[in-house]
Amino acid sequence: MYINGRWCLSSAGLVADDVNPATGAVFAQVAQASAEDVNAAIAAAHAARTGWAAMLAGEREALLLRAADLFAAHRDALRDLIIQENGSVWIKAPWEVDYAVDCLRSAAGCIRQPHGETFPTTTPGVVSMTIRQPLGVIGGISPFNSPLLLGMKKVAFALAAGNTFVLKPSELTPLVGLKMAEIFEQAGLPPGVLNVVPGDAEVGRLLVSDERVRMITFTGSSKVGRVLAAECGRHFKRVCLEMGGKSPTVVLQDADLDYAVDAAAFGIFFHQGQVCMSNSRIIVEKPLYEAFCEKFVAKARTIRVGDPRSPETVVGPLVRESQAHFIMGQIEDAVGQGASVLTGGTHEGPYFQPTVLTGVTPAMRIYGEESFGPVTSIYCADDFDHAVHLANDTSFGLSSAVVTNDLQRAFEFAHRVESGMVHINDTTIADEPHITFGGVKNSGLGREGGEASMHEMTEVKWVTFQLGKRQFPF
Repeated sequence: MYINGRWCLSSAGLVADDVNPATGAVFAQVAQASAEDVNAAIAAAHAARTGWAAMLAGEREALLLRAADLFAAHRDALRDLIIQENGSVWIKAPWEVDYAVDCLRSAAGCIRQPHGETFPTTTPGVVSMTIRQPLGVIGGISPFNSPLLLGMKKVAFALAAGNTFVLKPSELTPLVGLKMAEIFEQAGLPPGVLNVVPGDAEVGRLLVSDERVRMITFTGSSKVGRVLAAECGRHFKRVCLEMGGKSPTVVLQDADLDYAVDAAAFGIFFHQGQVCMSNSRIIVEKPLYEAFCEKFVAKARTIRVGDPRSPETVVGPLVRESQAHFIMGQIEDAVGQGASVLTGGTHEGPYFQPTVLTGVTPAMRIYGEESFGPVTSIYCADDFDHAVHLANDTSFGLSSAVVTNDLQRAFEFAHRVESGMVHINDTTIADEPHITFGGVKNSGLGREGGEASMHEMTEVKWVTFQLGKRQFPF
C-alpha cells in the first residue's frame, strides 16, 4: 500500500491474489488494507490538506505537468500492466494511458480557473464576493474496467482543486492504482497528498463513515452506488456517482447503413463490452431494420476474439469467468421467453463471443439489466417517436447516440432522450477529460471532468467587506 509517502504492508498481514484474466494465473499478491491502515491513510491526507491547498497554483500546475510527462514516459509499462491485470486488448490499453496523460494536463490547466464572483448589494459600502476553496480530503473508489483512466480522472482534478486523496482501487485491478502512486511519487508529490489502499468493500465503508473525508467519488455499479449515496446522505457527505448504463444507439431510416453498423459495433464490442457507455441496445427504424440486422450480424462474425496482447484482437477476456456465467443466465432467460440469438451466445472461459439478440421484450432480464459484456439486442422501431420511447424505456440514462442525416430529427432526439450525454452520428462511447461527463436516472449523480470536477470538488464561500462604518438600526 502507499500511505503518507511510504510503501507498506497490511498492518493485519492481509494479502490477496491478483489474477490475469486472460490466463487465470496469479501474477501478484497485493496487501489488503485493514481498518487501521485506512485510518492511517485518512489521517495522512487530513494532515497534508492544509499545506497542499496553500501551495501556489503555479507549483501545483508544474507538479501535475511533471506527472503527465512521467506517465507518458511509462506508456509501454503501463500498457502492459493494463493488459495483464485488466485483460484490455492492444487497441484499448495504450489509449487509456494517453487519456490519463491528457487528463493530467487538463487538470493542470484547470488549476488557475476556479473563479469566484462579485455581486452588487443593497447595503451601502459593501463589497460582496464568493471564493472557491478545496473540500479537504476526498475518497475515491475506482472500477476495474478502465482502472487508470477512471482513477486518474478522480485523482487529477481533486489534486488540481487543492484537495488530498485516498484511493481505493478495484479489488480486481489494484496494481494500476499502486503504479499511479509510484509515478506521482517520482513527480515529487508531497507525502499524504495521495494515498492508495487496496482492499474490499469494507475499505469503502470506512471512507464513507469517516467525518474527515468530505466527499466520495465513485465509478461502478448502480447497486453499489445506491448504497453509497444513502450512506453519504446519512453522514452529510458530498458524493459524485458515475454508474451503470443500458445505452441506446438509435438508427433512423435515412442513416448511412454501413456507417451505422460500424458505429454500433464499436459501441458494444470495444473492450469486450465492459464499458458503462456501451450501446447494449440498438434501436432501428423499421424500413432499415432487416438490412441492419443482416449487416450487423455479418460484422459481429468478423470480430476477432482472443489473446489481448495480439494487435489483431478486438474482444479479449472478460475480467472474470463468473461474468460470462452471469451473461449466459441473461441469454438463457431471454431465449426461454422467445428471443433469438442471431450470432454468438457462447463462451470459452472468460472469452465471450460477440452476441446479437432480437425479439427481446421487457419481461426478459436482459431488457433492463446491464450485461457488461459483448452482447447487444436489436429492436425494431415503428417510427421516430417509437424509437425515442424505446430509448427512454430504461432505468438508466448515461449515454446515447443517434445516426441520421436529418438535422431536425437529430436535435429533437437530443432534447427528448433521457440521458446525460447524446452523440449525433457517432457511437455512445465518448469521453474527454476536460468535458462534462455523467448520467441521469440510475446512471449517475453529479458530473466529472474539467470545470465540472472543479466545481464538485470545491465549496463556495461568501465574503463581504464593509467600506467605512455601517449604520446599524440600534
